[in-house]
Amino acid sequence: MPTVSVGRDRLFSALGKSYSQEEFEDLCFKFGIELDDVTTEKAIIRKERHLDEEDGGVGDDDEEIIYKIEVPANRYDLLCLEGIAQALRVFNEEQQTPTYRLAGIPKDSMLKMHVKPLTSSIRPFVVCAVLRNITFDEASYNSFIDLQDKLHQNICRRRTLVAIGTHDLDTLQGPFTYEALSPQSINFVPLKQEKSFRADELMEFYKSDMKLKKFLHIIENSPVFPVIYDSKRTVLSLPPIINGAHSAITLKTKNVFIECTATDLTKANIVLNTVVTTFSAYCQRKFEVEPVEVIYSDGRSLVYPDLSIYNMEVPLSYITGTIGVSLEAEKVTSLLNRMQLRAEHSVLDDNKCNINVLIPPTRSDILHPCDVMEDVAIAYGYNGIPKRRLPSMKPLPLNQLEDLIREEIAMNGFTEVLTWILCSNRENFALLNREDDQSSAVIIGNPRSSDFEAVRTSLMPGALKIIGHNKDHPKPIKIFEVGDVALLDESKDVGATNRRHLAALYCGTNSGFELIHSLMDRIMEVLGTPFVPIGDNTGYYIQRSDAPEFLPGRQASIIYKGKHIGDFGIVHPQVLNNFVITDPCSFLEIDIEHFL
Repeated sequence: MPTVSVGRDRLFSALGKSYSQEEFEDLCFKFGIELDDVTTEKAIIRKERHLDEEDGGVGDDDEEIIYKIEVPANRYDLLCLEGIAQALRVFNEEQQTPTYRLAGIPKDSMLKMHVKPLTSSIRPFVVCAVLRNITFDEASYNSFIDLQDKLHQNICRRRTLVAIGTHDLDTLQGPFTYEALSPQSINFVPLKQEKSFRADELMEFYKSDMKLKKFLHIIENSPVFPVIYDSKRTVLSLPPIINGAHSAITLKTKNVFIECTATDLTKANIVLNTVVTTFSAYCQRKFEVEPVEVIYSDGRSLVYPDLSIYNMEVPLSYITGTIGVSLEAEKVTSLLNRMQLRAEHSVLDDNKCNINVLIPPTRSDILHPCDVMEDVAIAYGYNGIPKRRLPSMKPLPLNQLEDLIREEIAMNGFTEVLTWILCSNRENFALLNREDDQSSAVIIGNPRSSDFEAVRTSLMPGALKIIGHNKDHPKPIKIFEVGDVALLDESKDVGATNRRHLAALYCGTNSGFELIHSLMDRIMEVLGTPFVPIGDNTGYYIQRSDAPEFLPGRQASIIYKGKHIGDFGIVHPQVLNNFVITDPCSFLEIDIEHFL
């Protein structure tokens, strides 16, 4: 999830209250975000430069504390300090949710953006807006720039879907045109440069730029490049690469023209709305945005930004039933108001209650009634929701059986282990003295490591590896595992099947064969399976086996209702040597699915 770095003191100033670190962590948790780290700006610089505390002379006692706050990936309104502070103030009921509005100017007086036909071949959409009479200080200006970077990395998908351009409107003259021209015909001075470049020259120039070279691939192979001009043919930007130096914004900028070119119109609208709603708070007329008319070559005319509020009706029963608490309609609307969602309730003819939720332009993450329900749950507090087992959440019989077996073996003095379900092909076969028949193991395609190239067909390799890595542990060692193995199975649609196995291993100064044998008998007793003579299919019996991983004459197969379900015995010395184990071991493995 995205992490937003904000100055602690500036954040507390915006909240109108100071918190201890523990109090702020608790507030973040209640709201559904997380204080991920506490650091300083200079500590970040030291880390980037790989300096020690005493190196570089960048440390002092007055370093500003930086809070790194982790926010949900779909909450674009929380990607800067202004958005977080406003959301927490509303959550704490210290502020009402703002009402965003368009400036009431006639369409004839609006700034115009004319879109040329060729843009449809590269970046077909553009949306625009103006923030009038805005006042920046250094902190808000940096936050404005940082928000654009965060959006570019997040919803804009590294500028492939949307690219944001911000300009000092007082240096430009409308109307504007959005065109697609050959690179050789575009010539301008890019941001932070003093020399004029042709667009094709810029592509070569920025190939050595660590930041911008990541975006060149988006347009560099296109026969035409997108470009935005004002009425005097001054270049505003070459999206999605760089803005022009002529219209660069500064701390003194009073009127900001914002344009977003895009391949996805929906995301472009979300990005534009996020920027203008967040920073319209710094305008002389707070929360007011001046619209811009976008005129396409086919005659379509659209006005942006779209700050309209849409209504969503959600049954009260759905909210309370899904969360699992009984809440009155008034309580639900109050909780939603704390999450910046204005809400009212209405009673239908059948006495059922609906919650009418007004979704503001800042909450593009609200797409479905479940999103409304989630916000109610967050505002109510997850810790306040009583724990209960849903009728539909009945455990699977196999898992119930597994839990019973695990508890019983643990009471017999064995310690449970958990090993990787992936292993090497050698561990599956050669190290266990088994031959690979090419028909049982599931092989991983293009494995990253030889340690994880196949799915285990037995729990034995994992148990032996644990013993091999703990040779110095006091003896005896008694471990067990209940887990899945995978076997090729042509009758399954995926070509393989999972089986739930139980494994137990004893390692000590002697083999402990009798302990493993008695553990097997105890498991059968607990499962209510009687020991019967050989050939009787009403219970279980054991018979001599010749598995290569066990010592000949010191092993047996377990037969349950006529089916072979497992083996136990003293592990073969060669197998122990393969896993670098010096003490004798006995091992038991059973397929417990046969008991269902």
